[in-house]
Amino acid sequence: MDADVTDSAGTPSGPDTPAEEDEAKDPATEDAGGGKAEEESEKSEEEGGDAGEKSDAGPAANDSRRWLRWTALGASFALLLAAGVGWWLYRKLDGNITTDTTAAAELEEYEKERPTPIAVNAQNILLIGSDTRSGKGNRKYGPDKGTQRSDTTILLHLAGDRRSATAVSLPRDLMVDVPSCRKPDGSRTEKRFTQFNSAFEVGGTACTIRTVERLTGIRVDHHMVVDFEGFKGMVDAVNGVEICLKEPIDDDDALLRLAKGRQKLNGEQALGFVRARKTIGDGSDTERMERQQRFLGALVNKVQSNGVLLNPTRLYPVLDAATKSLTTDPGLDSLKDLYNLVRGMRDIPTERVQFMTVPRQPYTQNPNRDQLVEPDAGRLFEQLREDHPVSVVPAGAEKPERTGGNRGDEKPDDAGSPSPAPTPTFTGSNAATAECE
Repeated sequence: MDADVTDSAGTPSGPDTPAEEDEAKDPATEDAGGGKAEEESEKSEEEGGDAGEKSDAGPAANDSRRWLRWTALGASFALLLAAGVGWWLYRKLDGNITTDTTAAAELEEYEKERPTPIAVNAQNILLIGSDTRSGKGNRKYGPDKGTQRSDTTILLHLAGDRRSATAVSLPRDLMVDVPSCRKPDGSRTEKRFTQFNSAFEVGGTACTIRTVERLTGIRVDHHMVVDFEGFKGMVDAVNGVEICLKEPIDDDDALLRLAKGRQKLNGEQALGFVRARKTIGDGSDTERMERQQRFLGALVNKVQSNGVLLNPTRLYPVLDAATKSLTTDPGLDSLKDLYNLVRGMRDIPTERVQFMTVPRQPYTQNPNRDQLVEPDAGRLFEQLREDHPVSVVPAGAEKPERTGGNRGDEKPDDAGSPSPAPTPTFTGSNAATAECE
């Protein structure tokens, strides 16, 4: 029939109605069509978003952000690498130092008999140059007999205000009272009156410190022992030290041959220069000590004038050489402790870095030995003990009576008002004195 059919609700029905057309559609086609529409919609949104970003920032801004990210990453890596290298170098230098726990224990045992520190912030450091043949590179200077002597002993006084440093050489042949000391095998020596350097030979560093403290009344706060290799290494690390010779040197014992005039000594030559005695000058130990002092002054001048202490690139080789052959007390056995010590000294003017030998003269019973000149030696020890100033002048120069300023030891003049006591003057040199003129 061609007539339209109406259901009970009055809604037209038949194959040509919209409802029937919808029901007749293929479900697969419907799903595909719907998914495609959603996909196109998402793509349109993404493209729209990208287009918005590009329109806002542009390609240059994206490149800039990438560059900043890579730069930050590279900088972080470089900082980590630098920190790692710095830590490795610190540990390496720190590990080079040998701690003298034996001396520390011995000194602690005799604490009650040791001098009491008087001056605030002042420090007294005993520097010992050991002639041991043990260790790398030292055998060529002679056979290793299992003993060591103090070739050089210097008491270094650092003023409390760190405006001056005074280094006093103690002759190896000085006749002194050496206390009973512990030997390496655990036995003890008898106290005796003998040569100063025998204290180090039989009782090591602790015996030497106790002998110095009894002799001077000065409390030794720290000590350092350096052997041949350590000395040579420090000279080489500053690229040599310049001196001037009035006469040529030819010394087989010191393994040294040098021409007259201006010379720049490397580590090996410098060691021979400060050790030589028999073929230079009058062959005395006193003259050798003066030569050692002049060389140390030239070394200090070289280090300060070249900015070694303020330049890590130059400072590291010096520290590496020094710490490899350095033995110290526990108070100086770390790189931090040594750095703090050096930092306190780096601003001292070279003319206030003074070197001298304790006032001495030939021993009355043996001219090949020394004894103190009194009251000069006692006055020197008193000045250092109380951190009062001393002055030095070259041998043969007039010793002026200089005033010392506000030192706390003023003496009343004729009118009854206090006036500063004169600064005692001794024969010596300073680091500012030119080696070559």
